[in-house]
Amino acid sequence: MVPRRAAATGLAAEPLSAIKRAQEREWPMAGCVALIDYGSGNLRSAEKALARAAAEGATGHEIAVTADPADVAQAERIVLPGVGAFADCMRGLTSIASMREALEDAVLKRGVPFLGICVGMQLLASVGREFGDTPGLGWIGGEVVKLTRSDPSLKIPHMGWNELTVLRAHPLFAGIETGAHAYFVHSFEFRARDTAHVLATTDYGGPLTAAVAHANIAGTQFHPEKSQAIGLRLLQNFLGWSP
Repeated sequence: MVPRRAAATGLAAEPLSAIKRAQEREWPMAGCVALIDYGSGNLRSAEKALARAAAEGATGHEIAVTADPADVAQAERIVLPGVGAFADCMRGLTSIASMREALEDAVLKRGVPFLGICVGMQLLASVGREFGDTPGLGWIGGEVVKLTRSDPSLKIPHMGWNELTVLRAHPLFAGIETGAHAYFVHSFEFRARDTAHVLATTDYGGPLTAAVAHANIAGTQFHPEKSQAIGLRLLQNFLGWSP
């Protein structure tokens, strides 16, 4: 897989062709991480953080920034970033022909490890309530709702460093304990239907979801690429994760 920045709009592809095109390529799946470029998120920061995690962890992973569903269908691991409104991000992702099909085949059928970041995590939900109701991917049941705080001194968006509470052991949080700090920027929160899917929380005038995980699917509300040592550790854990 050759790393590249491809435009997320205007991509020509026949429906459902991505999987077939991937199968016809000679790229090995091992070692390829697809960082999806669909017009949302700070891709450069995420790319650099993943590359550093791969280098320091000596995992040998290659980071490919891509808007090509065939790359996603071929990847060993998939990362979906996201910044902005839920509806805009979902629209941008699904506007790429064959992208959703490639994602569902890789993640849901073949069990490829998946990490969503910020709105990329929120898109895992059943529905987003921002500017009306927008269906999400529905991979982890729940809704994304406006962040409300009873304390008027707490500003929205929730922006800056905040403490994590790790609720259960998980390979992604190996070496990361309650009390660690991560960097958040968001105005909406993920409310999981099943609390067993909530991996970690943070407190901002009340508890809110900081990370979710189910099977081979995980997501963080905070930005690992901006969370210094803790974020780097989580990304290294993701690159070594074998769900």
